[in-house]
Amino acid sequence: MTEPITEPIIEIKQLTYDYPDRRVLNEVTFNVQQGQFLAIVGENGSGKSTLIKCMLGLLKPKGTIRLFGQDQAAFSDWWRISYVSQKAASFNSGFPVTVAEVVEMGLYAKKGLFRRVTKQDRQKVMTALETVGMWDRRDSKVGDLSGGQQQRVFIARALVNDPDLMILDEPTVGVDQRYVKEFYEILEELRRDKKRTFVLVTHDIHFVSKLVTDVIHLVDGRLGCNCGIKEYWELDEQTIRSLYPVPGRVLIHEGEVVQ
Repeated sequence: MTEPITEPIIEIKQLTYDYPDRRVLNEVTFNVQQGQFLAIVGENGSGKSTLIKCMLGLLKPKGTIRLFGQDQAAFSDWWRISYVSQKAASFNSGFPVTVAEVVEMGLYAKKGLFRRVTKQDRQKVMTALETVGMWDRRDSKVGDLSGGQQQRVFIARALVNDPDLMILDEPTVGVDQRYVKEFYEILEELRRDKKRTFVLVTHDIHFVSKLVTDVIHLVDGRLGCNCGIKEYWELDEQTIRSLYPVPGRVLIHEGEVVQ
């Protein structure tokens, strides 16, 4: 890990993004500080995944994005940012690659594609796989693993460069429910390192509420709420109704929202 960072890890100002048929993000502004575990929530189509893609430079929005104090266009240390997506749902199980080889791929962002793998690199791979409990399966084909085990491998790949920021876009989609709790237990272990920052897109804020420090709730591409997790559970009924613009009755029970 690098030295403690005093300025925001991520600065987003007036972010707007349009697909050909509609506006997906509309003047979204927020910061992410070092050590935060930020959950991005909202209904389907609210702009969550689009926002993540903008942060990662995969889409070119209007507005400002700064990463680690630099304009995104000038930022080059992408190894400091790791990304875990919905890979278990889309991974090609026939692709002939081992667990260790998948994690080793994560090193290329920092060392380059054609650099020789060193003894130190192999140690990093071992450490990452041990962290997620998959070192004993290092020589297995990834396609032979369960969805939950595959996602552990992808977390290991994300960890291998010891990133400052981990971005996870609904990482348990396609994972058997019996492995979801196990997956978040790994995140809880990683969360103990207060220097690392997390941004998680999720549909199940209740399941991860013990991990989360802050919440951004998107509503039709706009920032409906940006607050701490405690404040989120204490929102008044009128605000909650504005965050869940779906016909039906909203019930508030012991700090939880039920539709």
